[in-house]
Formats: sequence, structure tokens, C-alpha cells
Amino acid sequence: MTRFAFEPTPVPIVAIADSPLLFPVHRIYCVGRNYAEHAREMGADPARDPPFFFQKPPDAVVASGAAVPYPMRTANFHHEIELVVAIGRGGREIPVAKALEHVFGYAVGNDYTRRDLQLEARKSGRPWDTGKAFDRSAAISAIHRVGAVGHPSRGRIWLAVNGDMRQQADLGDLIWSVPELLSELSMLFELVSGDLVYTGTPAGVGAVKRGDRIEGGVDGLDTIANKIA
Repeated sequence: MTRFAFEPTPVPIVAIADSPLLFPVHRIYCVGRNYAEHAREMGADPARDPPFFFQKPPDAVVASGAAVPYPMRTANFHHEIELVVAIGRGGREIPVAKALEHVFGYAVGNDYTRRDLQLEARKSGRPWDTGKAFDRSAAISAIHRVGAVGHPSRGRIWLAVNGDMRQQADLGDLIWSVPELLSELSMLFELVSGDLVYTGTPAGVGAVKRGDRIEGGVDGLDTIANKIA
């Protein structure tokens, strides 16, 4: 029998829509600058260069309806609404044409960001961990199975703060499509059941403050709402 020095932390989980089952999270991958207008607002060239990825810790997930604490050491805390892909079957070096066969379902996510720390790290050529990979920085709705929602490739993606629309675009505006992202990611890491992939955010990111209510969604999929505590 395995004996631990102390009780292991619980496996991070995400709800599955219309199911009593839960989705155990293995890793959280995020892709940067995958909408042209967002790339421009961040001062980057929106050219179709190979996608780049960063990670958040699995226990950064926070459910819709839960409070998101305003994080430490930042004065510029931003929202980023995203389509999230949940991996149901692992693999490596997956061809683009086969990539969607590995998808369990889809959710709506918010890639919360300490923008000042991210920009400071980018300017210094350092990793983005302090700006991106912090506690409760990966808000996510329930995951909807492919059998119920198909593979969303078009549809409005949006976010509002206290009812004021901030972000609005179409999934068709993604520079790199979901199959392309998954294929490229599988060339760098072996994908595993339980992985989540945040696919990038459209233009309109901005700061939030304590007490703000953040709502967003993907039309035909789901919505997500959190209050900044």
C-alpha cells in the first residue's frame, strides 16, 4: 500500500453538462495571440506564425458562479474570454485531419491575467508564469460533450463586465483552428485524457476590479459568470 507523508491534494475537476460524471484535469494549455485584432492590441504582428503555448496549473480551474479573488502583486488584472477544448483521448504527433477525434467536448473559459506582470516578463524575455499561471486564473464553464454540441467553428464569442460589452468576435476569426492547434500541440507534448486547451482570446481585453461581475459566452455552447472578490 502506498503511504504518503501527508494527504495528497484532490484531483482538479470540471463539471460535465447534463451528467453526474466529472472531468479530471490533467494539464491546462493556453495558446497566445490567436485572434488577429487581439494580437494588434497587444502590439504584436498578427501574421500566421506557428502558434505558441503556455501552461496554467491544473488546480487553477474555477467554476462558473464561483468568486475569483483579485490576485496578489498586480494593479492591472485582465479578463480574456476563450473557447476551451477538453481532450478525451490522448496522443502525440496527431494529424490535423484526425485531431477532432481526440476531443471530449467544449467549454467557455476565462484566461485571467496579471497583465502588468506578463508585460514585464515579456519585456525582459522571461517566462509568463507570474502573469498567467496563478491561483484561480482559469475560469471554466461545464464541459459539453461533442455528441451534444458538435465541433463549434463559428459563432459569437463575447464578454461583458457589469453588463458593458468588452469583447465580441466570431470563432471563425481564430488564426489557428482547433484541429490545427491540437495537431501542433501534440508535436510538442503528448496529449492526455483530461487536458484542457484554451484556444485564445479576441480583442477587447481589459482591467477588472473588486466587485465586478464578469459574464461571457460562446453562442450555442454556454455562458460563464464570475464575480471578482
